[in-house]
Amino acid sequence: MKVFAISDLHLSLYNPKPMNIFGPAWEGYEEKIIEDWKAKVSEDDIVLMAGDFSWAMMLEDTARDFELLKALPGKKVIIRGNHDYWWKSISAVRKFIPQGFYAIQNDAIKFDNIIICGTRGWMLQDKAENMTPENEKILNREILRLEMTLQQATKLKTSEDYKIICMMHFPPNNTKREDSAFTQLIKKYNVDVVVFGHLHGYRNISLKYFKDDIPYYITSCDLVENKLVEICEV
Repeated sequence: MKVFAISDLHLSLYNPKPMNIFGPAWEGYEEKIIEDWKAKVSEDDIVLMAGDFSWAMMLEDTARDFELLKALPGKKVIIRGNHDYWWKSISAVRKFIPQGFYAIQNDAIKFDNIIICGTRGWMLQDKAENMTPENEKILNREILRLEMTLQQATKLKTSEDYKIICMMHFPPNNTKREDSAFTQLIKKYNVDVVVFGHLHGYRNISLKYFKDDIPYYITSCDLVENKLVEICEV
């Protein structure tokens, strides 16, 4: 079983929002993702999507976006991004999404010996003085949510053979990749792999790096050339 990841698909089949206005990397990107997905993924594999799945404002308006990926192979695991305005209630999301999709929100799910957990996170500043009181309030809430999801993952880890993969939408550290409350929790709970997105338009940026010997993967689709990134194989 292989685990792949790609994030920030920003689908908009219900009310089309052309993404190519953001640059040539977005030209025909949906078709490129689907072609690569079919070439790499088997039914037993897992595909992680770390937020910003759809531009839709209402849950029912995501139907065509989910339909686009429903027939593709693999188990599809999603978390909420900052632009997933349609994602209101996790119970409503889980009831609505097609078979083969799994939604995570501050909890965890297990496939064989792979445990996947996740939460949205929040943007970190390079300088503490740039953090507004409102942003600090949201950040503190997201730190608590990350610990909740990691605690749930730990409960599912019944032996050392299990791998914990943590999905976040926002980067878990700032642009300098300094330590943060997020990375401290990730280290504390012995996470094996971290996957996140949110970043766009960057060039000459390392898409995989290590912190505390833990691999961190950036998987925003425009940065990974609209190709799924293989995270691990078990």
